[in-house]
Parts: sequence; structure tokens; C-alpha cells
Amino acid sequence: MSQHVLRSAGEEQIKPNYSGRIASWDRFGPGYNTEPPATLNESVTTAGFRIEPGTAYGFFTDTTVCIGCKACEVGCKEWNQIPMDDLGFKATSYDNTAELRATTWRHVTFMEDFHRDGRPNRWLFMSDVCKHCEQAGCLEACPTGAIVRTEFGSVLIQQDVCNGCKYCVGACPFGVITVDEEQDNTAHKCTFCYDRLKAGIEPACAKACPTDSILFGPVMELRKIARKRVEELHARGIREAYLYGVPGGPGATGGIGSLNCFFLLTERPEAYNLPPAPELPSRRAAQGLLAAAATALAYGAATILAVRSARAGRR
Repeated sequence: MSQHVLRSAGEEQIKPNYSGRIASWDRFGPGYNTEPPATLNESVTTAGFRIEPGTAYGFFTDTTVCIGCKACEVGCKEWNQIPMDDLGFKATSYDNTAELRATTWRHVTFMEDFHRDGRPNRWLFMSDVCKHCEQAGCLEACPTGAIVRTEFGSVLIQQDVCNGCKYCVGACPFGVITVDEEQDNTAHKCTFCYDRLKAGIEPACAKACPTDSILFGPVMELRKIARKRVEELHARGIREAYLYGVPGGPGATGGIGSLNCFFLLTERPEAYNLPPAPELPSRRAAQGLLAAAATALAYGAATILAVRSARAGRR
């Protein structure tokens, strides 16, 4: 990821070179005010990393240590004051939230893997969230500038600018964003706890996770941790373990580049309701334009030939 230096108040900060608008670099920017904790840089104690503007942060979610407790869901809802979901289990699973939506920014997927390939029965759990893509389709598609890239590398929707057009909904290859038609008619998704980051506090979901299935930190550092974890699992005989969303791997295709929130999986992506090869809508649009141009040229050539043939026939 290319970077350039931002100079502010006599300091040099490395700012990721993302496309699209950048959110306020003011520590206490408008609309996202959070009082700093009594102890600054609390994230050093809880996550092991100091949170500084200009660094891209993310989540590394290790599904092999997720126990499906949904503490991340609860922590997210409590901090962000999100309305509760409908109570009651679904007909096909013990899961009671089903999917990511306007009132569910973290969703723990329950997958029953029973009686397959002669292997023992098992449960698969994965805490899903917005991927905060390196190149985000939702940010590309937003016509009002409501979706911005923050100084922490995350993708943020500003409800006071969103007009509810739903362009971002179709532009997200992961089905993360929905418009809350019952409340404010604007798009909603994970904010990466932007207000907490500006106060030096790690996101609520990662702090609430009891098994460290969700690790928070600088993306580059998390990738090192993730690769070591994969090597460890391979050494223990779990050869199917792999990373989803890192450069060159599944989930980071089609112009997306990589995911700031990536996963360690042991099954194919489809088993976790993840696309195996997501791509930016702009890639598809370019292909469509080329196809349309080729069709127009072919139609024009056919028309010219038809006219010449008609003229030759009259002679």
C-alpha cells in the first residue's frame, strides 16, 4: 500500500494513500466526540498497540478459537447503542441474528458441520463484520460523499450526509451494508468504533472477546501474527487452515487489494457465507463498457456493409 507523509503541527505522520474522501484528522472531529479515558492509550494495555492516526488498523479473526459466545455482538450493541434484534432462534440454526444488517454490525455465524467426509461432527463459528476494504466498493459508489476513509484506515458512513440511495448496498461484495428503513432511512454498518479509536481505546468487540478470536491492531502487524498462526496450525496437522482477505489470497481479488478485517478459515469461503472471489463493481462496469463499445463497433461495421451492399445492388 503506497503512503505519503502528512505534516501537521510540526509532526510527520504516515498517511495511507487511499482513494476517496478522508475523514477529519482532528482528534475530536465534529460528530464523533469521545472523551479520552482517564488513562490515555488504553489500547496499549488491552491490545498491545498504541493507536495513532495515519496507521491502518484492522481485525484478525481466528475462527479456530471462536466459541460462538456472541460477546462481540453484545459489546458492539452496548457501546453503539444499537437496537436489539428479534429474539428467537432461526429454523436452520442456533443463531439468533442471522446476518449483518443496519442493527447488527457484528454477527457470529453458526455452522453445523455434521457427518461429512467421514470426519467427526463439529461446530464452526465465525464473527463476521465489515471488512473495511483497502479499496472499498461502497466508498466508490457513494454519490454524496457520506462514506469516507478515516485516519485509521477504516471506512465510515456519516449518517448526517447519507441520503439513503442504497448505491452502497449493491456495491458491497460482502453484503455488509443495509439501509434502516424503519428508523432514519440511512445506511449503517460497523464504524470500527471510530470514536473509541480517537480516544485511544480498542474497538468494543475485540475488547469483549474472551478467547482473543478477534485481535485488533495495525494491519501489517496482524498479518505477521496471522501467518505465524497458520504455520502453527499446519504443524499440528490442520493443513486446511488459510487466510482470507490478505493480498494474493481469497477475498482480496478483483481490485479490492486486501481486507483490513481478515480471517483465518478452515473451510472454503462459501461455508462461512463469504464470496470466494469478490470484486469491485467498478471492475464489472469497465467490462460492461468494453462489451458495449465492442457491440457498437460491430453494429456500426454491419450497418456500413449493409449500406454498401444495397448501393452495389442498385448499380
